[in-house]
Amino acid sequence: MRETLADWRPAVDEAIADLVPREINADYLESLFGSPTYEYDPDGIQRALSTPLWELLDRGGKRWRAILFLVFIEGFGEDPAEYLPYACIPEILHNGTIIVDDVEDGATIRRGEPALHHVYGRDIALNVGNAMYFLPLKVITRDPADLPADRKLATYEMLMDELNRTHLGQGMDICWHNEREVRVGTEEYLEMCACKTGCLGRIVARLAAIITGQPPEVEQAVATYAELTAVAFQIGDDILDVEHSLGRAGEFGKEFGNDIREGKKTLMVIHAIDESDPDRASRLQDILEADENTDDEILEALEILADAGSVEYARERALALAADARVAIADLEFDAETTRKLEEFTEFVIERDE
Repeated sequence: MRETLADWRPAVDEAIADLVPREINADYLESLFGSPTYEYDPDGIQRALSTPLWELLDRGGKRWRAILFLVFIEGFGEDPAEYLPYACIPEILHNGTIIVDDVEDGATIRRGEPALHHVYGRDIALNVGNAMYFLPLKVITRDPADLPADRKLATYEMLMDELNRTHLGQGMDICWHNEREVRVGTEEYLEMCACKTGCLGRIVARLAAIITGQPPEVEQAVATYAELTAVAFQIGDDILDVEHSLGRAGEFGKEFGNDIREGKKTLMVIHAIDESDPDRASRLQDILEADENTDDEILEALEILADAGSVEYARERALALAADARVAIADLEFDAETTRKLEEFTEFVIERDE
């Protein structure tokens, strides 16, 4: 799977650059947004949109959503190269959500460098993030694959449905972050993940199915696969935050003990509070509810998670979700190579080290 990611990433970045060039000029603005009523300011739009976007993209990220989309396209018997513009849709949406998410969470670090709102200001960061919710729709408007009208409409409707659910998940996460004393159950946490992270995965799969004209049962099967895999990815992301902070993983690109500092209700936290003795559970809750923590307090919280077996528990839940994802597509008639890639991907999202 790592080879697939490495092979396709340059092509994905080129496709993104076709939609949002690194250098903005008046001709581009007119071609994408229409003639100005008066006059565009390409330099201002460059500084407020393209430069921040490409700074974030150039920091890293594996583009796995775009590349998973291309794997599905190939599995459905189409040439992935012909659908590269559509691969931009989930990738740009994802990066837009993390820019806004960083502002909402008050995050300091993203991909090893200051979060964009610390570099360009909250106003520019929010505008860039919000623009990235809408720019991908231009791909459908341009319609490079010349889709039938019913598929274009189905694509728009799907995106609106999934993006609305994404904001439900983010709303739950924000509420839990702001009201740190709130107790969250495992099922609520998984639902938050299914909305916030899972819906972006579902967009990947449903987009590939819709634009290639797959029947509803196939669209549902790949959507289930992608949602389950994305939830496993989120749990794996939470595990990486803990293991990085405990010195067990490579450079992760986030602040030390980031999730604990933010008081996040992760699957590991929920498990540790349920499984620890009352004093340690109360202590973990106190650390999570505090507005600020020392590094020693962060380490104390991490040790409570480790002692409760919560990291292992979360990994087992993620592995179970990955197994369910593989079951979801077991009856689809993919070729052996596509099946291998999709199965490997469910393992990659959990076992990656960065």
